[in-house]
Amino acid sequence: MTYVPTLLKKEIMIDSIITIHYFEYTRDFVFKGEQHDFWEFLYVDHGRISVCQDDMWYTLNSGEIIFHKPNEFHAIRSAGKEAINLVVISFTSDSQAMQFFENRTGLLDKAEKQYISLLIQEAKDAFSTPLHEPAVEQVLLREDSVFGAQQMILLYLELFLLSFYRNRYREKNQSMGSRAAEFPLLETERDSRFEHICQYMQFRVCERLTVGDLTKHFSVSRSMLQALFHEKTGAGIMDYFTQMKIKRAKEMIRDGHMNLTEIAYFLSYSSLPCFSKQFKKVTGMSPRAYACSVKKITDQFVTDRQKSEC
Repeated sequence: MTYVPTLLKKEIMIDSIITIHYFEYTRDFVFKGEQHDFWEFLYVDHGRISVCQDDMWYTLNSGEIIFHKPNEFHAIRSAGKEAINLVVISFTSDSQAMQFFENRTGLLDKAEKQYISLLIQEAKDAFSTPLHEPAVEQVLLREDSVFGAQQMILLYLELFLLSFYRNRYREKNQSMGSRAAEFPLLETERDSRFEHICQYMQFRVCERLTVGDLTKHFSVSRSMLQALFHEKTGAGIMDYFTQMKIKRAKEMIRDGHMNLTEIAYFLSYSSLPCFSKQFKKVTGMSPRAYACSVKKITDQFVTDRQKSEC
């Protein structure tokens, strides 16, 4: 018997690493921008930032990523009230599949976040250059580098890119209305997608989202989206999003920093009556009645506590 080897195709190959950074910045951080002839992606591990990509500005929340193609100008600045943590990884690759990542943003799932976390850990074992120094233009290898750490960096980066590509490409195909698009997902895939979409809606709970916005962003069909949320929550996706909004509204009412009109505006309702109507539909009481109820319960708790201390 004569055995014949089968050569396997490598869709994405990383040629070299330029930098790997993990930054912790204050909430007023500003980076005026740069451009270079290699790939780079920026992942927001914590906080909220604004990113300029050529002439366009994007807002990224925790868990989201943006890719910069070679020679593309990019700048960043903090966009929230919290300190920010950022992962920035730059590299070279001539793989044709990298065209998919041009002008690409997205919210990462658990597996994709894990790949980045593992990559950062390997970088600590492979490089003597601190990961938190922004001015580094070349990472230096440790003389006592852990066995395999350098190769693991390449493997995790390639795994991350392949996973990101496959997940988004599959979702794109599923939105085209083919029979394959309606084929049932595995339970783990449904859980991952549901969590992914919920995170996205939570980050944008103050905006006006529609089913069309979500089907377009996640490249899934309307029927699949509705079926997924009915399976997981017993309600439609917009009903679930409304519940998210009302939950946030209740928190804001308890905080007491805004009046009801300001809360309605903050949550992108067209008017206070519209907000009040939806709030009552979900909770069974008006926002004003809820505020009075919470205040009454709180006052009673304080009174009872003061009596017990006497």
